[in-house]
Amino acid sequence: MKSIWDKDVPVEESHYNWKGEPKLFKNKLKDNSLTVVDLFSGSGGASLGFSMAGFNVVLGIDFHEPSMQTFLFNHPHACGILGEISKVNEDIVTECIGNLKTKILIAGVPCQGFSLSNRKRNPKDPRNYLFYDFIRFIKMLEPDILMLENVSGMKSIANGTFVFDIENQIKNAGKEINRNYKVEYNILNAADFGVPQVRKRLIFLAASEDYKIIWPDPEFGTNNKPLRNVKDAFSDLPHLALGESADLYSNPPELEYQKLMRQNSTILFNHEAPKHPDSTVKKIESTSPGKPMYSKFTQRIRLSWDNPSPTQVAGGIRPQFQFGHPQDPRGLSVRERARIQSFPDYFKFFGGIVQSRVQTGNAVPPLLAKAIAIKIRKSINEIER
Repeated sequence: MKSIWDKDVPVEESHYNWKGEPKLFKNKLKDNSLTVVDLFSGSGGASLGFSMAGFNVVLGIDFHEPSMQTFLFNHPHACGILGEISKVNEDIVTECIGNLKTKILIAGVPCQGFSLSNRKRNPKDPRNYLFYDFIRFIKMLEPDILMLENVSGMKSIANGTFVFDIENQIKNAGKEINRNYKVEYNILNAADFGVPQVRKRLIFLAASEDYKIIWPDPEFGTNNKPLRNVKDAFSDLPHLALGESADLYSNPPELEYQKLMRQNSTILFNHEAPKHPDSTVKKIESTSPGKPMYSKFTQRIRLSWDNPSPTQVAGGIRPQFQFGHPQDPRGLSVRERARIQSFPDYFKFFGGIVQSRVQTGNAVPPLLAKAIAIKIRKSINEIER
């Protein structure tokens, strides 16, 4: 019998993934020419970042039910389609957004098949080929500008052939709709843009011939503006015992990042401590901050107040806690995970602790998306002013 870690054993799928016909959730859309459609939207981290930069998110598409619930709650002026992307056709998209022109198409293609943290990393993983649906949507929506996000591991797997394939596919799709897309890609670290987490992502940007591709410059990591750390991220949040929760702040924000996260928020969502057996509590207590808690899973560390968080991951379909709290002998609450990703406190996650771990681990950090979106808007303004 083969081990579950064997690359030839199919990846187990979550029962939270919708397998039926796509379901449309309609909302009243805003009238704004800076429209964004978000494929593989998840909970909506990229959409939130673009919204922060003044864009109008009109549609998110994802097949994970709790993620779609989260997306719709936090993007009340966007439609949602719940379903496998391959089953989503032009008719249902038109039913949602009508004749609105799609200015920007963004996609966080599921990254598990590429991820360096995936022990079953395999060039033949079917999830690696979901970008072909991204290409299909380019032809369907004919956007002016595109953003595609994935883990940095995509650049190295299969000798880099995926990177070249994606670039060529985007260019070829552009030719079919009479657009001459320029395509560039870059590895960006979310920590350089104010996210208290070392999270490197491979970003593709493509633009039709009238628009420039402008990359954001790092803002943090210099002597004048050091990287934000775990203390910045959530040292102001109430301390919790196992299974305890808090929906009110007990202390005022002390640091710039904490003030930013608490803007427009009076209720504390998703701040509930997980429950652990005594052996896990002892394991966390006996681990020094910044060190791995388990010898076989070195990405599972007890966080240190003084350093940025390592890359937060989704952790599979039934994820256990990944990080230990720097001070309390427990794993992180969903709100603490959200702070590490730069989700503001008014952003509410649905689906319970386990499925919210999936959502926070899969998300594009909003502050990283915002930095990219600001430069895209600058490019648009230069043409359309």
